[in-house]
Amino acid sequence: MLGMIKNSLLSTVEPWPYRVLSKGEKEQLSYEERTLEGGRFAAVEVVGKPFDEASKEGVLKLLKYVGGTNDKGVGMGMTAPVSITAFPAEDGSLQQNVKVSLRIPSQFQANPPCPSDESIKIEERQGMTIYSTQFGGYAKETDYVNYAAKLKSALGSDAAYRRDFYFCNGYDPPMKPYGRRNEVWFVKE
Repeated sequence: MLGMIKNSLLSTVEPWPYRVLSKGEKEQLSYEERTLEGGRFAAVEVVGKPFDEASKEGVLKLLKYVGGTNDKGVGMGMTAPVSITAFPAEDGSLQQNVKVSLRIPSQFQANPPCPSDESIKIEERQGMTIYSTQFGGYAKETDYVNYAAKLKSALGSDAAYRRDFYFCNGYDPPMKPYGRRNEVWFVKE
């Protein structure tokens, strides 16, 4: 636990590498098209709980993993964002099924420590192109659903992206009260 707290408070945060391809604004919503690098990710699925509760549970497990609860007992440092795969229902609300993931820091990409928690899986992911919009505050399910609807409206019906899931992303530790960064990502097809 101490490793997790030290890791989240004192370590530098490594950003997930990306490149901005284009920027847009429509209906008072700014958005970007980006390409993101692939790599190895630690991921945990939480099923049967409301989005906010499931997200918190998944994030805590991943923070423990990168904080040293792994087979090497090593604190790896933090990466950002913490990314939550959300699955929208027909009405736009989110289903009680999320996957919380964190890109493994660069120095551990080739040989990541094995998680002590068996619910955490190490996944290899390809790079992807996304549409992204950003907002502040302490994000909850309603905020992500709201900004996903705004991004969908701003992109219009011609944009080709996955509609069966999207990513809800948080960049900041909970102790940061101001200047918080959250994003919704749609994966371009």
